[in-house]
Amino acid sequence: MADFLDLIQERRSANNFLTDHPISKKELNEMFELVKLAPSAFNLQHTKYIVVTDPEVKEKMKEAAYGQYKVESASAVILVLGDKKAFQQAAQIYEGLKLLGIVSPQEYDHMVNDTVSFYDGRGEAFQKDEAIRNASLSAMFFMLVAKEKGWDTCPMIGFDPEAMRQILPISDEDEIVLMMTIGKEKVESRKPRGYRKPVSEFVMYI
Repeated sequence: MADFLDLIQERRSANNFLTDHPISKKELNEMFELVKLAPSAFNLQHTKYIVVTDPEVKEKMKEAAYGQYKVESASAVILVLGDKKAFQQAAQIYEGLKLLGIVSPQEYDHMVNDTVSFYDGRGEAFQKDEAIRNASLSAMFFMLVAKEKGWDTCPMIGFDPEAMRQILPISDEDEIVLMMTIGKEKVESRKPRGYRKPVSEFVMYI
C-alpha cells in the first residue's frame, strides 16, 4: 500500500491519458468497495456512480463535454450523482441496526423519523446542497483510492448536464455533481502543478 502522504503529493488532475489501457469492472468494484466507506450525513449514502467504458457512449459524452480529448482517451468516464431524496431510504438503511439488536424498535423509529423530518423540514434547496456535499466527499475518496490502485483521475465540471441527461439514465431525483475521467496519465504531457496559496491565506485560527 502506498504511503498516504505520498498519495496526497502524487495525486494530480490528469488532463491526458494513455490510450489502450482498459480498466476492468473487477478493478473498479474493488475501488468502490472502499469508496462506500466514505462519510455521509446520517449514513444516507447519497452518492451514485455511472461508469462508462463503451466507446460510443464516451464519444457522446465527449461532445457533451465540449470536445475535451481526455474524455475520449480515458479508460472510463464516471458521472457522480447525488440523490436529493436519499433521506427517504432512511428506514431501509437503518433497518439492519434494528435487526441486529443494536437499537431497539423505538430507537429505530426515532432515528427514521428524526432523519426524514430533518430533511423534509429544510426543503428542496437543502436537499440539493446535501446531495452535492455528500457526493463530493465520496468523489474525493474515489480519486484517492484510484491513485492508490495505480490509476489517475480528473474531476470535471466542464460539460452540459442537460446533454448528459439525454445520454445516460439519470433520475430527476439525482443531481449531477461532477464528472471524472480515469486512466493512466500520459505523464510527458503533464504541466507543472498550479500555484497553491500559502496556509496563512486560507486558514484562520480564532
